Amino acid sequence: MRLTREKLVAGAGAAVALLALTGCGGSGGSDGAEKAVPATATGSLEDLAAEVKCKPDIQTDADEIRQAVCKNPSRKFILATFATDRGQREWLNEAKDYGGFYLVGAKWVAVGDQKVVKTLRGQLGGTMEEGTSHASHGSGAGSDASHEGTHSGHSG
Repeated sequence: MRLTREKLVAGAGAAVALLALTGCGGSGGSDGAEKAVPATATGSLEDLAAEVKCKPDIQTDADEIRQAVCKNPSRKFILATFATDRGQREWLNEAKDYGGFYLVGAKWVAVGDQKVVKTLRGQLGGTMEEGTSHASHGSGAGSDASHEGTHSGHSG
């Protein structure tokens, strides 16, 4: 099955919107951000989820992309794996328009709030990237405004 660009964009937007609607993970305690970053993890979606001790709830299971909501008692995030580097980069470029924080590895991406992504980096390695929002907060960009709103109450 081939995914069209529109389906990839919809998946990216849905991932960020889902995080906004369900709330961002992260709770008190050490976030692991100061630890040395390990070599970037590789493997299937299930392998990566097992590495960070979460059970993935698969949302998309296609040839080009597998995407899941991953949660454990202390955090919630989106984990996606890709068949190709190009597919990963296209998805990421589109998703970053919705804002958010991204941990990027070899054909995988984790999406969550900043604290969660920093913690995951301490476990999975990878590179952190931050999305940009081009929408005005009061102009009907519901997912952007909602996403920003869910973060405003977080504290260290």
